[in-house]
Amino acid sequence: MPSRQWSLPIQMLLTIVGMAVVTIAFLCGVWAVLYGILSSLEVSTAASFAGGLTTLTVVTIGYLEYKQVDTIERIADATHVDEEDEPELYELVTRVAAQLDVPVPTIALSDRQTPEALAVGFRPENVHLVLSRGTLDTIDGRAELEAVIAHELAHVKNRDAMVMTALSLPVILARGLGTRLADIENPGGAAIVIVPLGLISTLIWGTGKAMTARLSRAREQAADRAAVAVTGSPSVLATALTKLDRNISDTPNQDLREASGISSLSILPLEPEELEKVMLGPEGEREPSYWWLRQRLYRFERWLFRTHPPTEERIEQLAAYERQQD
Repeated sequence: MPSRQWSLPIQMLLTIVGMAVVTIAFLCGVWAVLYGILSSLEVSTAASFAGGLTTLTVVTIGYLEYKQVDTIERIADATHVDEEDEPELYELVTRVAAQLDVPVPTIALSDRQTPEALAVGFRPENVHLVLSRGTLDTIDGRAELEAVIAHELAHVKNRDAMVMTALSLPVILARGLGTRLADIENPGGAAIVIVPLGLISTLIWGTGKAMTARLSRAREQAADRAAVAVTGSPSVLATALTKLDRNISDTPNQDLREASGISSLSILPLEPEELEKVMLGPEGEREPSYWWLRQRLYRFERWLFRTHPPTEERIEQLAAYERQQD
């Protein structure tokens, strides 16, 4: 366990350095494209003008991206509950929060049957703990629910939302720029700017997302360790994860797609393991074009951008903690 505890600060440092490099590369790439265009037009102050346009582009994209993001409670279709509505749940959350020395979060419950459990909020003082009825129905017993809540509040203790959002800034900017460039129809002569900017944004988005996904996996394991420290029983958390994972596997792909907006924040990823195959033709006799390639690309994408360690790996690690206790 000690080596893994040291590995998180090391991964944090490497990710911060890497994302700084990615951010600089993104800004330099945008500047270089604009400078090249302005120089070809023989603009006398091309370098300064390109710098100003780069700053304006980044600020505008950042503003538009953050403005259009709905609250997580709205995405999860959750409503707030208080002590009168759910006295046992409120008492349990309060006790776990005290053990982790974090403020008691606002509790929000969703009626969806998809097993969701996540803590949302940049600062511990304004955190919302979102749970779905699917999670409450799947987990048997107070101890397992306590382990799930401890895992989520451990993210609050570690300020994971703030850390991951700050590190994801270049990814958000690159995605926003790429999306808006892709929406332009019939660009005409503007393609000379749109194409290179699109390539840069795609490269930066992919590189940055892969780096932050790796750090996210490490922080999930850190939250598992913290939950074990609170509950004192690795096997209880392992049992809860097993039940939730089984429920996710049995959930229709359409329901998982509806919950995909909160997948990276939930205790387990809410994504299908395999790409759904929809047969074509009048009688459904024809396979989609390049199905073999699409399957492999989907698996590669999940492997590269996976925000959670595989559930089997987490359970094996919890079993190792259990053996250390024994």
